[in-house]
Amino acid sequence: MYGFELLARWNHPERGWVPPDDFIAIAEKDGWIDRLTWELLRKGFRAAATLPSVPMLAINISPVQLHDLSLPKQICAIAELNGFSLEHLIIEVTESALTDDLARARTIACALKAMGCKLALDDFGTGYSSLTHLQSLPFDELKVDRSFVSSMTQQRSSRKIVAAVVGLGQSLGLTTVAEGVETREQAEMLLWLGCELGQGWLYGKPVPAEKLAAVISDLEQRLPSILPNEAMGRVSCSSLDSLPSQRLAQLQAVYDGAPVGLAFLDLDLRYMNLNRRLANMNGRPMEEHLGRTVPEMIPELFPQVEPYIRRALKGEAILGVEITKPSPGANEGRTILLSYEPARDEAGEVVGVSVALVDVTPIKRAEEARHQSEEHFRYMMELMPQIPWVMDQEGRALDVSQRWLEITGMTDEQWRGFGWLDALHPDDRQPTWDAMHRSFESGHPIDLEYRLRRSGRDAWKRMRSRGSPRIGGDGKIVCWYGCLEAVDEDL
Repeated sequence: MYGFELLARWNHPERGWVPPDDFIAIAEKDGWIDRLTWELLRKGFRAAATLPSVPMLAINISPVQLHDLSLPKQICAIAELNGFSLEHLIIEVTESALTDDLARARTIACALKAMGCKLALDDFGTGYSSLTHLQSLPFDELKVDRSFVSSMTQQRSSRKIVAAVVGLGQSLGLTTVAEGVETREQAEMLLWLGCELGQGWLYGKPVPAEKLAAVISDLEQRLPSILPNEAMGRVSCSSLDSLPSQRLAQLQAVYDGAPVGLAFLDLDLRYMNLNRRLANMNGRPMEEHLGRTVPEMIPELFPQVEPYIRRALKGEAILGVEITKPSPGANEGRTILLSYEPARDEAGEVVGVSVALVDVTPIKRAEEARHQSEEHFRYMMELMPQIPWVMDQEGRALDVSQRWLEITGMTDEQWRGFGWLDALHPDDRQPTWDAMHRSFESGHPIDLEYRLRRSGRDAWKRMRSRGSPRIGGDGKIVCWYGCLEAVDEDL
């Protein structure tokens, strides 16, 4: 639990609940705003004393009160009288309170800070927003107005304002607080934007001070269902400690250190960010890419990749597209593997495309070389007078010369595994298998004879099969290599 805000509520005997907007102005005009504030502080301090741990308490100070130089002393006196440490008190002021006499406001603010209070600038962005106020006064918190928070899940403009305020607060080292959080969706979006604290009806509605302990107990029980993390009462994402500029530098370091080409394209297909590896793959400096479009940077490849980028902009993830890129001065082009992932904002809207490029040319060439080597080996096998074969350590046929198929008439599917035994004379199958099994167990070479049926003929042909094991690094047999030849005449 981070804390609570002290609020004034008027339950009129005849009119019922009167909203603060209706009576605060009257209290300021008729001169009883101080008494109202002191009563709120007394009740809040006393209620906090009944809790196991002291929470942060926030209270709004009227613009009228911010002109009174005795304000800090009065707050200090009430705190001492009720045994409350001012290190747990947050004084919230609106920017309208700073416009009349900034020098006097600064004097009062510094005195409050000297006593241990924290200062929050309330409703930022709705009134006379000025960076001068943030620079001149020792604020600790910057509060995002509820009007932006309530509409941020529906309006992109509100989300951008919230993001801008959060970024400003982080840049200035201020804690950002979002007011009016009423839904889990809003809380999660605020966390995604980097907002550190949130308050609102999602965590609980205003209650009298005497019910504070009961509210905390109820909130602890509801915690798993209403919060996206372990915060309580306010949404905390203090893990986002670094400033935006630091996070940008960290992100660029990740980009540059990645073993693949990376880039981010906006909705107009402009390069907004990229790493040096991708720039090198495109054959152009990084600086030339930024702000320029894909067709401008790779005009020869754009017709190939445009359909995939457009699909990503519509929300489809495109993975592992293989293209051939011409290589200047080389007989063969480069083989590139492309992936396009739609980038979404905090509301799930696509705002661009994340691009990943991998040069798989060495792998492709190695595969081609291996394929050619296999073809050479296969051709040599077919030219041999014998019939080469390969078996696993248990006697399953893995490979055999094409001549075996021609002689036996078996299909490629029939001879694999233990199917090759079906081509042997019925009386030779078990003796052959027993002899081979003894070699499998001992590791001694295979050397045996058996009769083999010839395709389209009734006669059987006597064959001699010889083979030796291949031993792995662990001393165990990996497979067997051998050959088959006729005993008495050519095949």
